[in-house]
Amino acid sequence: MAGKRVALVTAATEGIGYAIARRLAQDGAHVVLSSRRQENVDRAVSTLTAEGLSVSGRVCHVGKPEHRKALVDDTVARYGKIDVFVSNAAVNPTTETIREMASQAVDKLVDINIKSAIFLYQLVAPHMREGGSIVFISSVTAYSPSLPLNLYATCKTALLGLTKAVAQEMAEVGVRVNCVAPGFVPTKFSSALTATEEMTDMLKGQTMLKRLGTSEEIAGAVAFLTSADASYVTGETLVVSGGMQSKL
Repeated sequence: MAGKRVALVTAATEGIGYAIARRLAQDGAHVVLSSRRQENVDRAVSTLTAEGLSVSGRVCHVGKPEHRKALVDDTVARYGKIDVFVSNAAVNPTTETIREMASQAVDKLVDINIKSAIFLYQLVAPHMREGGSIVFISSVTAYSPSLPLNLYATCKTALLGLTKAVAQEMAEVGVRVNCVAPGFVPTKFSSALTATEEMTDMLKGQTMLKRLGTSEEIAGAVAFLTSADASYVTGETLVVSGGMQSKL
């Protein structure tokens, strides 16, 4: 692994996470990808390896402390370092209002969307050195939480603040910390929002470019922020949304 950056990407077997893992590997990194299901990990690793890319994978449910620890410990044991960490895992189990939401749903949203990012950062940070990079994946909805994504979007707002806070902490060791806030990208995760042509057209109409994004476009933003081209960028959120409203 000499000379290669080691990148750890969570929720990386489909959609935006998969595109990020693929792009970082294409750019020369060895990528450790994770997902909740072994079959998904195996499929992603097999596909990317067949493309000649350097990847490995491990099952990790980011809501489980033992899974988080095993993911980081195994990566460091195998490769001796972590140069790039991309926190991509997210969940949205309900479209209920916050007022009506059951405590179990609240716990799940907060545990996966906020707390897992914090706890993984705590595990990864001691193994990162000068020149390293952390990227949290937020959402353009973070800037204006609204139905049907009220609490999900609010959790994503928290990541904007987390990015600023963590960037201050890691600056002293030369590690940059940034965030990407994707707009609406057709994936399995967001399929409920693009279920009909009418819904898709409505989302397109909210963008200046009058189209939805692609997973590869989000991956390109992550690739930039983790590259030497962004060596003077830290504590920032890059909105990749085709010009959707993005002000708090």
